[in-house]
Amino acid sequence: MKRTPRSCTTANLSDSIHQNLNMYAIAASAAGVSVLALASPTQAKIVYTPTHHKIGPNNHYTLDLNHDRLGDFKILNAYGCNFDYCYDYLSAVPARRGNHVEGNGGTQFTPHCAYALKSGSPINVSQLFSGIWMAGLPSQYCDWFNVNDRYLGFKFRIGAKTHYGWARLNARLQGSKITLVLTGYAYETVPNKPIIAGKTKESNVFTLEPASLGHLAQGASGLSAWHKTNPVTATH
Repeated sequence: MKRTPRSCTTANLSDSIHQNLNMYAIAASAAGVSVLALASPTQAKIVYTPTHHKIGPNNHYTLDLNHDRLGDFKILNAYGCNFDYCYDYLSAVPARRGNHVEGNGGTQFTPHCAYALKSGSPINVSQLFSGIWMAGLPSQYCDWFNVNDRYLGFKFRIGAKTHYGWARLNARLQGSKITLVLTGYAYETVPNKPIIAGKTKESNVFTLEPASLGHLAQGASGLSAWHKTNPVTATH
């Protein structure tokens, strides 16, 4: 049976429909990048590891800041006695070439002290990274005596790139012995980007749910409705 071809006619759309379609097209094209941005939440670039590890006399701890199973620094607590006195030496020692601890360069008569940084201290390329010793007895040099929530600042290598990080510790002096407690550490995943001692997250990290093109095409009213059902949350 021979079919008769169906004729096609052109529909005349109303001005209001044309206007809505144009708004939709403009919103879709303008939002091409925006939707991708909204659909991909910004991720914090600071990797923070909480812990609670006691480092008593004649003990040490190997710090692996980025969890690649390669030690980055060793925190040492060396204790001993001789006929005259007992001693206790705390130190933070790079475990690999290219790694450094923030601190002064020392002199002929003073040691290379690793700073006991306060929360909020910047750790960046402008600082001096020549520290080794944290505390020493019986002469009591450097600053790691009876302190809480102080920070070691680090500059270390991941591959061929430099990163910055920190470790938070408490130190207690009892008699001639010092005990350290490591309570957390962090590093910045972006090479050469500074980090702040104690900071565990990037500032202004927004978590957004994707808005549909339908919401965008509706203009302000559509986005307002989207905001009501998908509030923007920020972590600082």
